[in-house]
Amino acid sequence: MKALPFNIPKPKNESLVFQIDREHIFYEQFHQHEEIQISYIVRGTGTLIVGDSINEFNSGDILIIGGLIPHVFKSEPINDEDSEMFTLFFAKNSFGNEFFNLPDLVATKSFFEKAEMGAKVISHKSEIIEWFQKLPNSDKIEQLGILLKILDTISKARTSRLSNFIYKKNYTDIEGKRMGDVLKFVMEHYSEQITLEQISDEAHLSKNAFCRYFKKRTNKTFFQFLIEIRIENACKLLVNEPERAITSICEQCGFNNMANFNRKFKALKGCTPSNYRHKFTN
Repeated sequence: MKALPFNIPKPKNESLVFQIDREHIFYEQFHQHEEIQISYIVRGTGTLIVGDSINEFNSGDILIIGGLIPHVFKSEPINDEDSEMFTLFFAKNSFGNEFFNLPDLVATKSFFEKAEMGAKVISHKSEIIEWFQKLPNSDKIEQLGILLKILDTISKARTSRLSNFIYKKNYTDIEGKRMGDVLKFVMEHYSEQITLEQISDEAHLSKNAFCRYFKKRTNKTFFQFLIEIRIENACKLLVNEPERAITSICEQCGFNNMANFNRKFKALKGCTPSNYRHKFTN
């Protein structure tokens, strides 16, 4: 299940795949796969883009990404430690078209509804983590039993959406690479003043064609998306570097004046940067 092509093929003859990732940096390539993905972040922190939305992930998070939802993990280096993630991959029809329609499994309908837009688990996390920790030493039959326990628990749990809009068409490898190149450029250069000409060149499209392309696939303009990336990174710095001046964070995150930074921050987070810092560091 490594993220090499944009569309990742499932290993042959495997209905359920359990994967352990230990890497200094998780996938830096935008990708999708037919399988639903349930991931437990054992260790690590970073940014997760799912569909149209930018999210933060941290150690202990349990994340659900529905089938064919384009996404990318970008972890932040933690000293010399590797990030680590346990993941289950499976499709709704992996065990037969009617398996999850069996009367004993009808309660899992809630899980599949949550998976459609991606979800982050809020409650029942310790119970789910316990099941994940059993997976490395379990055989295939035991792993299937654990999957059903995890699905049942997530169905009852409170969750929050990871995305608000999903482009309902499969990306071709060419399209996926184009969007991947755009996202990679933004995540590496968000602190700089990115022009429409620059980002259009990165996508190998004219400016007008790029604007249409990006809006169609994310339901937002490129510059809306860029502001969201900048604000999410500002949030991390506000919490992780509590002694650092907010003016310095404003500048590092690509804003050229404090008034604009405060306005955009409040529009997305509902409070000022200083109030956000106070809320999460006290």
